[in-house]
Amino acid sequence: MTRPTVSVVIATYQRATFVEECLAHLERQTVRPVRTIVVDASPDTATRDVVARHAGVEYRRNERGIGTTATSRAIGVADLEEDVVAFLDDDAFAQPDCLEELLKPYDDQAVAAVGGRALNDQPGEDREGLGQIGLLLPDGRLTGFFAADPGRVLDVDHMLGANMSVRMSVVRELGGIRDLYPGTCLREETDIALRMRRAGMRIVYTPFAVVRHVAGVYAKGRRFDARYRYFGARNHVVLLATTLGYRDPHFRSWMRTAARQIGRNVIDGVRSIGDPERPDLRSKARGLAGGGWRAVVDTAGTAAGVVASARDVSRLRRASRGPER
Repeated sequence: MTRPTVSVVIATYQRATFVEECLAHLERQTVRPVRTIVVDASPDTATRDVVARHAGVEYRRNERGIGTTATSRAIGVADLEEDVVAFLDDDAFAQPDCLEELLKPYDDQAVAAVGGRALNDQPGEDREGLGQIGLLLPDGRLTGFFAADPGRVLDVDHMLGANMSVRMSVVRELGGIRDLYPGTCLREETDIALRMRRAGMRIVYTPFAVVRHVAGVYAKGRRFDARYRYFGARNHVVLLATTLGYRDPHFRSWMRTAARQIGRNVIDGVRSIGDPERPDLRSKARGLAGGGWRAVVDTAGTAAGVVASARDVSRLRRASRGPER
């Protein structure tokens, strides 16, 4: 059986040193990509200079700048003719056989996409979440656990953007890569996966295609800060509404789940007043304020997601109908 051809797309923003290491690991692959494309949204030339030192690597610009990772991915795949596109994060350093292992499941023509494993150097991560890898739960939540090693290839509902691949024929069939996920870009890689699942396509996770995910610094803010939380709430609503639809049980369940979480934040804040582990007024006040702040951020993000999803769903519907005559 002929092995499918593959090209690699790396989206980046102001992480030139990480791109350098990422490209060095790609150069040691047992299966070399036909093309390696770096799409840079940075305002400076540092990444361009790095790419220039790596023969055969293509450099492209994303003029939209920060918070447009999916746009960078779309620019990267615009003219690809290979069978498969593999996406790597700039801070994901591939083991030598990573691409080779990503391609193996494509021997099954029913497989539309393959996601790989990302090690985070956390104790026990290879066992955590076994049986819950990459799932869309009935209440609309997504599980991760993409560092887990089940020892075999599994069917999943979505993939980790740091180490994932898709048949190019599927990308074209589904209308390309969409960028509806600003800010921290949370959920941008999940968009095409849920569209595939809605179309009845098969996605698999292979623990044998491995990257070391070193978690480069954020261009703006910190992981799990209020900004991260806000866009997590906003973009999740947009994801479910635009890929599955408002009438889908996952969307409806998620809205109830989000409302309950907001309520729990308020309750947790109030309970901190009587918490014996908070002996002084200052710590009690911090607990109360923290619960209230989380509730405010989640409410604002969810509300923004509802508004944004209405606009995006309407726009996507118009686009699907084509130009009016």
